[in-house]
Amino acid sequence: MRLYDRSGNRLYLNAEERAAFLTAARRQPARDRTLCEVLHWTGCRPSELLEITPARIDLSGGAIAIRSLKKRKDATGEQKMLFRTIPVPAELIDTLNTAHGIREAQRSRKKAAAPIWPLSRIRVWQIVKRVMIEAGIPDAPYRSPKGLRHGFGVHATVQGVPLHMLQRWLGHAQLSTTAIYADAVGKEEQDIAARMWGLGP
Repeated sequence: MRLYDRSGNRLYLNAEERAAFLTAARRQPARDRTLCEVLHWTGCRPSELLEITPARIDLSGGAIAIRSLKKRKDATGEQKMLFRTIPVPAELIDTLNTAHGIREAQRSRKKAAAPIWPLSRIRVWQIVKRVMIEAGIPDAPYRSPKGLRHGFGVHATVQGVPLHMLQRWLGHAQLSTTAIYADAVGKEEQDIAARMWGLGP
């Protein structure tokens, strides 16, 4: 996993692009808005987003449980199902509840277990791409859900989130995978350096 391609092109959304994406997402119909906002605030993969059900939204705790889809084995060699809980802003929880009736759905076993976004991965990719275009994000390798996920990782690192916590949020098996986000450069690196100098945000 890399933050730059072989030609040195950035593969993540920077802070300004993430903000523009979020602004554009909030102008979308409820389904597309919430889909984009969850990707933005959790850094989850589209395939993981599609597995989120009302039962996995913690309304009082302000968190979303994501099932890690990367295959892992336990000490016996058996495949194991892993969940990670990611804290999200209260505003997102309120938006999800309003748009999708989460609290009401949680009262029914059937509705609580149904995916919030019954879409294909291709459709998610199309929605994210369209919103990024509306946000004015350039036609570049990072204009994609993967660029959004990498942008989440870089942003978390710049904000001082410990790598072991970011590892858990992103569902990485190895800390060495998460450590790529410590290689942020440009404006992100300047923000990290400013914090070191005591001048940071």
